[in-house]
Amino acid sequence: MKKTVMILAALLAVSSVLFAGGQKAGGAASDGRVRIALLMRNMNEQFLKDYAENVRKLATEKGVDLNVQDANNDMQAQLTQLDTLLNQGYKYFVVIPIDGQMSEQINKAIAERGGAAAYSNTPPTTEALKVGKTFFFASSPELIAGKFAGQIVADYFDKNPAKAPGKVVNMIHIQGALGHPAQVNRQKGMEDELKSRGYTVVKIAEDTANWTPDQAQEKMSTWIGAHRGKFNAVVAQNDGMALGAIEAMIQNGLTKSDTSDGTSLAVPVVGYDATQEALNSMSQDRLYATVLQDSKAQSDVAFGVIYELASTGSVLGKTIAGLAPATAVTPEYPANDAAVIQQCYLVPYVPVTKDNYRSLLK
Repeated sequence: MKKTVMILAALLAVSSVLFAGGQKAGGAASDGRVRIALLMRNMNEQFLKDYAENVRKLATEKGVDLNVQDANNDMQAQLTQLDTLLNQGYKYFVVIPIDGQMSEQINKAIAERGGAAAYSNTPPTTEALKVGKTFFFASSPELIAGKFAGQIVADYFDKNPAKAPGKVVNMIHIQGALGHPAQVNRQKGMEDELKSRGYTVVKIAEDTANWTPDQAQEKMSTWIGAHRGKFNAVVAQNDGMALGAIEAMIQNGLTKSDTSDGTSLAVPVVGYDATQEALNSMSQDRLYATVLQDSKAQSDVAFGVIYELASTGSVLGKTIAGLAPATAVTPEYPANDAAVIQQCYLVPYVPVTKDNYRSLLK
């Protein structure tokens, strides 16, 4: 009897190693398929919806068992989702975190299980990538995005100098979540570029709308009431907020019939992301311009890195989805440290204007 108990105990121990939550050791499902979890900060923003949709498509094409989790902007919920997935045997993750400052904690938990993660949109800290060579960043440099937005605004007023007397941009600026790296760096990049082009930026109104169209529309309506006729440009830090602002402008009569300057609105509105909704607005001469943050390219690379690592055990230095790892440090973390530069895949931003937006329309 004692011998039988010992044999059963040994078999159970082997089983727990091979099948953690129905998963074989190494991160494969019991049927041999690679298992990957996608942790999303929310699924409300259009960019994030597009990102998740492409990951689902890629997973289907590769036969990957994909588990998608929406944290609904709750950091504790995201950490709980991670813990649950790890206990179910998941080792491979694509992550858009709510707060990049939590990325080191996330990576340490994944590293304890011998796993890997690739981040997009909200960057992990440099120290988080130093947790191990199985952690990656596949995203776009926000300072460059801001520079392109500043370039678009400057180009508009260069073409229409009477709309900015004395090269003064009286701007309404709608920010994303305050302190988010995209909010901080897009703003800096834009302001630095306008200054370098000889423009003075005066903020007629500035506040966060937390990336949401509804908040942007509400704030814009209030600002129009207080500052009608006092501003000559609107910049919103994503397309959703730009479209919310546009709706407020239309409802408050800030439109014109002459679209020779590229917009039917009283002043140009610029966004970021180049979502299909934004491009459609451009086709109607509403949104003046935007800056492409390529959700497909970012998710192609982030998923590709993790799939390659899960499938072959090696990815460092490899070109993934047509993009090679970065080779030079940047001013923005995490790609600001040579020690982790080969773990960073920097997807380029692209300015989107009337000259090229039709090529992106679907």
